[in-house]
Amino acid sequence: MIIKVIFIYFIIINLAGYIIMAVDKRKSVRNKWRIQEKTLFAISLFGGALGMLLGMRSFHHKTKKTMFKVGIPLLAILNIAVYIYLLYKLY
Repeated sequence: MIIKVIFIYFIIINLAGYIIMAVDKRKSVRNKWRIQEKTLFAISLFGGALGMLLGMRSFHHKTKKTMFKVGIPLLAILNIAVYIYLLYKLY
């Protein structure tokens, strides 16, 4: 049961990360009010880094900023390690 909850959380938070990158890119192109970088990193920190990384690559967004170019992949590795740990610990 708890493994199912973790899996659903993983899907939802990473989908949110992917979508939020798309939204921020669209706002960037249209010169509109942007999503704060700390919000983007918060989503990544709480498990959505893989979705954010895929969003960065898909939409070519934030790919030149060193903080994102290095930080998001590191958080993705950390996220995956935590998910694997939880799955092995709870299984």
